[in-house]
Amino acid sequence: PSVVVKAAAIAIERYPNIQLVLVGKEKRLEPYLKKNKIHDHPNITIHHATEVVAMDEKPSIALRTKKDSSMRVAVNLVKEGVVEACVSAGNTGALMATSKFVLKTLPGIDRPAIVYALPARAPNSDVISKIHMLDLGANIECSADHLFQFAVLGSVLCQSTEGKKNPRVALLNIGEEEIKGLENIKEAAKRLSECKKINYIGFVEGNDIFNTKADVIVCDGFTGNVALKTIEGVAKFLGGILKREFSKNLLTRLSSIGVMPILMNIKDQMDLKNFNGASFLGLKGIVIKSHGSADAEGFATAIGEAVREVEHNVPKQTASKLEDIL
Repeated sequence: PSVVVKAAAIAIERYPNIQLVLVGKEKRLEPYLKKNKIHDHPNITIHHATEVVAMDEKPSIALRTKKDSSMRVAVNLVKEGVVEACVSAGNTGALMATSKFVLKTLPGIDRPAIVYALPARAPNSDVISKIHMLDLGANIECSADHLFQFAVLGSVLCQSTEGKKNPRVALLNIGEEEIKGLENIKEAAKRLSECKKINYIGFVEGNDIFNTKADVIVCDGFTGNVALKTIEGVAKFLGGILKREFSKNLLTRLSSIGVMPILMNIKDQMDLKNFNGASFLGLKGIVIKSHGSADAEGFATAIGEAVREVEHNVPKQTASKLEDIL
């Protein structure tokens, strides 16, 4: 609650027109609302819920037994039209299971997918842009049909929220050659090549993720989740090395003063909290998953992603384009 309420204070200032409903145990929330001076803010209300889904709880048990959990109540509010989006940093599996059960998937979509925006830069360019990658953990095993559907979902999201008329879609593989990869990936590639309404550009490898070769990168949830966690691990590893090297002795500490503005600029451009907020694409409603370890600024970024998808009415746009493509 300390992170979420502080994030609410940031979001209200950043997006003055939004109405936030904080779902949870009222008595636990009130001290944090007072601490952040938003306890009487007209744009914030509390919706009491008596239960909480633990981070290590099995999704099936949470779905079956905790019908008054903050997570279930929040998703129900989306279904009932009381709110237009749900943002949660809770148990990913439980949130996905609850969202799919309550909201259902769009026609033509078998499974929702987790999509995340990552920073990318074209060679010889100073501009940091976004690429979207999916699925990042919702579906461990995927058929060619699922990968094709994810490609459609990612393409539509890019068109809706990024304004790209013809986003480039690629499949993540172990090589760029057509003969490489698992059968489901090769079959998905064949189907995407035959679909004239998707700008499919072929296979990309892991080292292409940050170079803007594609706007949308599609993979199964197992591969995507491993890739995302690897990226996070490398970022922490490099950050730790830099911190250790610059704090070794007085000379290195003094030298760090001169390069600190450059390092801070790099950190700001690459900091994943500035890209926080994974969307559950393919649902009949907007659900945004914040990283579980996100700070208040990161959670506020996830709220911003929800605002963006509401403004562009992503589920409705997705449904109309899905009907046309599928």
